[in-house]
Amino acid sequence: MTTAPWRDPALPAAVRVDDLLSRMTLEEKTAQLYGVWVGAATDGDGVAPLQSEMTADYDWDELITHGLGQLTRSYGTAPVDPALGAQALARAQRRIAEAGRFGIPAVAHEECLAGFTAWGATAYPVPLAWGASFDPPLVEEMARAIGGDLRTAGVHQGLAPVLDVVRDPRWGRVEETIGEDPYLVGTVGAAYVRGLESAGIVATLKHFAGYASSAGARNLAPVRAGIREFADVTLPPFELALREGGARSVMAAYTDTDGIPASADPSLLTELLREDWGFTGTVVADYFGIGFLETLHRVAGSPAEAAHAALAAGIDVELPTLKCYGKPLLEAVRAGAVPESLVDRAARRVLLQKCELGLLDEDWDPEPAAVIDLDSAANRALARRLAEESVVLLDNPDGVLPLPPDTRVAVVGPRAADALAMLGCYSFPSHVLAHHPDVPMGVEIPTVLQALRAELPDAKVTFAQGCDTSDPDLSGIEEAVARTAEADVCVAVLGDRAGLFGRGTSGEGCDVTDLRLPGVQGDLLDALVATGVPVVLVLLTGRPYALGRWHGRLAAVVQAFFPGEEGGPAVAGVLSGRVNPSGRLPVSVPRLPGGQPWTYLQPPLGLAGEVSNLDPTPLYPFGHGRSYTTFAWESESAGAEIGTDGSYDVTVTVRNTGERAGAEVVQLYLHDPVASVTRPDVRLIGYRRLELDPGGAARVVFRFHADLSAFTDRSGARVVEPGALELRLGASSAEVRHTARLRLAGPVRVLGTDRRLLCETEVSAAD
Repeated sequence: MTTAPWRDPALPAAVRVDDLLSRMTLEEKTAQLYGVWVGAATDGDGVAPLQSEMTADYDWDELITHGLGQLTRSYGTAPVDPALGAQALARAQRRIAEAGRFGIPAVAHEECLAGFTAWGATAYPVPLAWGASFDPPLVEEMARAIGGDLRTAGVHQGLAPVLDVVRDPRWGRVEETIGEDPYLVGTVGAAYVRGLESAGIVATLKHFAGYASSAGARNLAPVRAGIREFADVTLPPFELALREGGARSVMAAYTDTDGIPASADPSLLTELLREDWGFTGTVVADYFGIGFLETLHRVAGSPAEAAHAALAAGIDVELPTLKCYGKPLLEAVRAGAVPESLVDRAARRVLLQKCELGLLDEDWDPEPAAVIDLDSAANRALARRLAEESVVLLDNPDGVLPLPPDTRVAVVGPRAADALAMLGCYSFPSHVLAHHPDVPMGVEIPTVLQALRAELPDAKVTFAQGCDTSDPDLSGIEEAVARTAEADVCVAVLGDRAGLFGRGTSGEGCDVTDLRLPGVQGDLLDALVATGVPVVLVLLTGRPYALGRWHGRLAAVVQAFFPGEEGGPAVAGVLSGRVNPSGRLPVSVPRLPGGQPWTYLQPPLGLAGEVSNLDPTPLYPFGHGRSYTTFAWESESAGAEIGTDGSYDVTVTVRNTGERAGAEVVQLYLHDPVASVTRPDVRLIGYRRLELDPGGAARVVFRFHADLSAFTDRSGARVVEPGALELRLGASSAEVRHTARLRLAGPVRVLGTDRRLLCETEVSAAD
């Protein structure tokens, strides 16, 4: 085999793979189409519900004689020292290669939603915090570091980023998303993809598509999105991440849309993704998603029928372990029930990707490093920068923040002294260590209480928990009130506990009926406010919560979305003033806990009006965030008439008029007064984060093209319509600073997949 064309790295990948496929048996081809989850529980639910019944028994030694497509979560299943894990993974890969005729190893994949999900790896802020930073270059830098760690550990593919757009914040997986706006999700998500791919890791976009639009905000519920919402809100982030990020893999969603499960939808996975968008990578199943076609969706009557439906739709790889693409598929192909050409199509895509990764070459087997540090000082510095940029100062009406260095502070709340308060559900400690309570955390995670004491060494800091995150016990509130009454200011640290499938207040399968603070935390906050001592509310959460009940009664409000292992010092830095807050809301904060679902992307009927007594207007809008300095904006753009294929530059100069350095996030929104279908009142089409010294100024040019006004019309075509438009420069979706009025002249333009997706920006110094 060593002289066969498929082993020759000088030949084109397609030539090599075609030669290899021609030599393979049916068993060898199908073996490339599934993963194996070594160590996954088969006698209980393990990490996920239904895991045991969806995990088939197999003889490992017999199985690998035909080869193997993927190895599932060698690091993310149980705690393992990274260096020992790398050695074990290398041994497993050699065993796979030696057992098969062709000597081809498996693709090793891991979760990397908020860092490499491995014991001892850096726990970065969750994606919702990436969105709050409005800083794609920093997210790209983080992803490059994550990718480097994955490669060092022998991993090839990362199951991230999540590009679902929040449609109902009651959904448990809001923490995994980047926000409620498709442009923000797409641009930040594409940056993450670029970083991961630049490190040689295959980025996997998920969940394709519609997963976050599930009815009633229930995990894995049917999707009720119409064709225009699907086309204009759900799909654009995926298209952006493919075109601008270069992602090489896509994960099919669990959900069904209008009765068609994504995992059995050729119009989605083949016609749109491959034929229209030109995607050439691999499509992988979400865990057990192919089997769910039989057991949950009931569109297949057997594992073989499920395999046929998924293969025909365009799913190339069954994850996390074999169930349908193994023996059931083999027997169905031999019986003539499934065309072997479908197996060949998927195997070719898998092998092409293995060829890109160097896994068809003879020298694929590097010796793992003897020492692997997955939480380096450089990683922690990156985690700290992103955490600091993501903290949002929602309110500070009387300037209570920053706190004086010698003040008396009562730190209160169930999230103040718990390291897990910093982490989302896909961090290793929350995701895996819950099943290993005797194993240490693996990384150092300062709490807010510890970090605040370090930030304010001259302050008198006391602590009382007050209540549990979700337990109804009120008995601790009395002590919390007593500590508060003795202090100059109270810092109430409240929020979520991340978990999986009902084991937390936020996370996968942790959906909620309304947006009240979990447990009796609202009662605790009421009692603290009643003392008359100024209360600074700090929220460590995975979703927004309704705060209207306390509006005007709090001294300040600080929001952090699971900010990672360096989140405690980041939050404490904002409280002390060492960090000037610059985060902006990637999701609206509601006034009232009911009246959901609601996001800012609403047409006129979705806004407040006289026809209903319910006012959905958020307390803090999308894009909102305050600073310890001030900024002045001056715009040079009034408007013009351009063609429906024309462009226009929107220019604004922003000056720091305060006494300290800070960051402003300039946001550009589109308002379409009249269209052939209802449109969101405003939607984000561009943004730029500016770091400015006191007195410093920057000039920002947004290069708007008419393509950015496009939408899906009544016929299902994406069009640019002539007529009036407004380009609104704002500090948030509701705080408009300047407006440029345009008129698009000319015919209706029907756009293809080559349309412009980005509003390019240019920044220069200003006098």
